[in-house]
Amino acid sequence: MSAQSEGNYAEALQNCYEAMRLEIDPYDRSYILYNIGFIHTSNGEHTKALEYYFRALERNSFLPQAFNNMAVICRTTIKIKN
Repeated sequence: MSAQSEGNYAEALQNCYEAMRLEIDPYDRSYILYNIGFIHTSNGEHTKALEYYFRALERNSFLPQAFNNMAVICRTTIKIKN
């Protein structure tokens, strides 16, 4: 998480992918997938971010932060007429 907090998203993604390779618990993997989604969100890669948030929720449906981030992406990328 240090690389992510320092804004080094490429390194943070590599760390997350390595963690996914090593982690076998679906619940713990959900948080790794969430973090990958968050990194993609930070990079403005909304389609990729949504994919990873969905994958996280498949493993753990109790991630309100994933639902929130998905809603924010949808709200900011879809023009809603009033």
